[in-house]
Amino acid sequence: MMTLEQRFQVSDDVIAREVAGEMVLLDLASGVYFGLDPVGSRIWERLSEGPCSLAELCDAIEAEFDAPRARIEEDILALAAQFIEKNLITPA
Repeated sequence: MMTLEQRFQVSDDVIAREVAGEMVLLDLASGVYFGLDPVGSRIWERLSEGPCSLAELCDAIEAEFDAPRARIEEDILALAAQFIEKNLITPA
């Protein structure tokens, strides 16, 4: 089970670009594109800076967006699970 203390980093096979105000990820291994909303984009930007824990991501999002901490944690755990499933991030 994933915890907020786990650390992750961006996969070497992913390229990210901003296109028309939206963050778009390309998984080079599969050739699949993924689009991120503003919160997802900020999470990706933080992960791109270097390995970090999910708790650190929650701290960054809590500081920048107006949402309850419990909701942020729930959403980040769900997004991280999707990123892992698509091989976009790996354990650090």
